[in-house]
Amino acid sequence: MNDLIRIFTDNLLPVFLASGSGFLLSKLLKINPRPISQAILYIFAPSLLFTLLTNNDLNNNDILRSMLFIGFTILIVGAFAITISRIFRLNREFSSGLLLTSMFMNSGNYGLPVVLFAFGEAALGYASVYFVTMTIFTYTIGILIASMGTTDIKTSFINLLKLPTIYAVVIAFVLIYTGWEIPVFLDRTITLLGDASIPSMLVLLGMQLANVRLPGISLPLLLAVSIRLIISPAVALLLTVIFGIFGPARMALITIAGMPTAVFTTVLSTEYDLNPSFVTAVVFTSTLLSPLSLTPILSLLGV
Repeated sequence: MNDLIRIFTDNLLPVFLASGSGFLLSKLLKINPRPISQAILYIFAPSLLFTLLTNNDLNNNDILRSMLFIGFTILIVGAFAITISRIFRLNREFSSGLLLTSMFMNSGNYGLPVVLFAFGEAALGYASVYFVTMTIFTYTIGILIASMGTTDIKTSFINLLKLPTIYAVVIAFVLIYTGWEIPVFLDRTITLLGDASIPSMLVLLGMQLANVRLPGISLPLLLAVSIRLIISPAVALLLTVIFGIFGPARMALITIAGMPTAVFTTVLSTEYDLNPSFVTAVVFTSTLLSPLSLTPILSLLGV
């Protein structure tokens, strides 16, 4: 019980406190969250992704295997969300919102500290690969899903190509492959901007929470939270058996798969006007309830 309390106070409570600052900011000053979401989307997040990609020390086999595992997990969970949307006949906006909030978990500012606390440095490397891979998927497929909720697929692809995230990934892989290094002043600039990403996301989350309206979205909310906290880690557990993944890698990958909905989905929903109230409600509710699902997961993994 003491360990669980420490997990909450060290890793989850700071998220709530940081988000609370954004909540108060919105209530007191009535600030529009759109400019903040744009700064994250076009500056802070691409910088963070570039830094993570160019500073990863795992070998290529570990990275490739983990990325394949993560890709299968995301696609299976996404297929499940699409099936559920059709069964319950959700409209286009809620279907896209359900898909977005089900597929993408908070693998960074929540997932990494929990993995480190529960399993140590050996598992943290795999959790970092999960974070980087999830970030790539979020800034590509996630953006495509978010924009498709309000536009056609052609416009969605055009919007995708306008984002600096795509080019940040390409440049990062070129540097990794060639061994080239960017100048120190540029590296430090990108690192500073990337460091602003997670705090900005949490502030934006609080600002969105100030405008949450739950009536009328109880069923989609229940579905999204259930898929994210229950179905996703169950899928990951099955895939570790199929992929033959054991030890620290298994611990990290299953734990991260059971994390609540990514904070960044609030950025996407704000930028593309994809029912941000619903998306933020899923982020908040899944984060609030996550200790109830993570407790048996960590127990199963031998904490």
